[in-house]
Amino acid sequence: MKVLLTNDDGITALGLNAMRTALLELPDVELAVIAPDSNRSATGRMITTGRALWVEEIEFEDGTTGFATEGSPVDCVRFASLGLIEFEPELIVSGINHGSNLGDDITYSGTVAAALEGIVLGIPAIAVSQQALAGRMDSWESCEWERDNFKQAADFTARMVEELERVPMPEATLINVNCPAGEVKGARACRLGKRIYNDKLTLAEEEEGRRRFHIYGDEPGFHEEEGTDFAAVGSGLIAVTPLHFDLTDQAGIDELSGFDLDGLLRPAAREI
Repeated sequence: MKVLLTNDDGITALGLNAMRTALLELPDVELAVIAPDSNRSATGRMITTGRALWVEEIEFEDGTTGFATEGSPVDCVRFASLGLIEFEPELIVSGINHGSNLGDDITYSGTVAAALEGIVLGIPAIAVSQQALAGRMDSWESCEWERDNFKQAADFTARMVEELERVPMPEATLINVNCPAGEVKGARACRLGKRIYNDKLTLAEEEEGRRRFHIYGDEPGFHEEEGTDFAAVGSGLIAVTPLHFDLTDQAGIDELSGFDLDGLLRPAAREI
C-alpha cells in the first residue's frame, strides 16, 4: 500500500516520527512523508494561494527522506496528489498530533484537515492524535513529549493500516483516532462529543490608539455523554470516530423545499 504521512505539528515533531517509524516496519507499505516545515496547529483547512511554496527534501535520522514545505497540512496532501512524490497515495495518515482532536476540535484541526483533503481527493484517510496529559483532553503546549508518549497510538494505527482491507471504512469517510494518555484499556467506535470552550476577553496591553487582547481560554471542557469520543478517552479507551465531509442538512432541504424560494427573486411587497 502506498501511504502519505503528514501532520500539522511540523516535520520534526516526535508524533510524526513515531508514526513514520511504525509504518516503515510494515512490509507491504511504501511510505512518503510531506509535512509542514514548522508548527501549523489549528490552521484547519487553510490553503496557500497566490504565491509559490518552498519545498526542501530532508533526511531523517534513520537515513530515509521526506519533504518539508512552508505550506499548510492541506497543501501537503495536494503536493502528493500533484506529483511531488513518485506515487499516487492510496492512503493518507495524518499525525500523530500532539494533543487530542475531539468533538468540535476537529473543525479547527490541521491534522483532521489533511485527512479530509484525502477524502476530497477520493483517498481513504486516518487522522490520529495523542492526548497530552492524564485527566486533560486538550493542551499540549506546556507538555514535555517523549517518543514513548506516542508509541501506543503509532502501534494501533499501524495495525489499522495493516488490516485496512477488513476495517469497515465507508467510501468518502475518514477515521479519526484519539489515544488516551496512560495505559490503554481498549478501543471504542464512538461519535463526536460536544466541546465547552471557556474563552474570555482579556486585555493584555494598551497603548495610544490600540489594545492587545487574549480571546481564548486554555482549559476547555466538554459535555459528559456516553458514547462520545470524550467519554471513550476519559475511560482510557482509544476513540475511533468515522467522519465524512458532507455537511448537508437533509432535514433542512426538506423544510426549504416547502418554501417559495422563487418568491425571493421578486421585489418585496411594501406597505403604503
